[in-house]
Amino acid sequence: METVRCGQCNKLLAVGEYTRLQIKCGRCRTLNDLRAPSPTPERQRASSTTGDRHDASERRKEPPGLAGGKEEVGRRDHPAHAG
Repeated sequence: METVRCGQCNKLLAVGEYTRLQIKCGRCRTLNDLRAPSPTPERQRASSTTGDRHDASERRKEPPGLAGGKEEVGRRDHPAHAG
C-alpha cells in the first residue's frame, strides 16, 4: 500500500493503490493530481559477443539409424517383424 501526501503541506491524504487520483487537501485546500508511475518494460538481454550461441558439438545430431538418410525397415524386437 502506498501513502499519498499533499504536495504542499505534506498532510497524509490517503493510503492505498491507485492508477490516477485527484484529491483535495482538507488542510491547505491544494488539489493534488496523482498518477501511478508507468511500469518499466523488461530489458532485453545483451547478445553474446563470443560468436555463435551454440557451438557445433551442441547442434542437433541425427539419431542412430537415420544418419545418412538410411532407415531401418521393420522392428527386429517386435514378433511381427522378426525374420
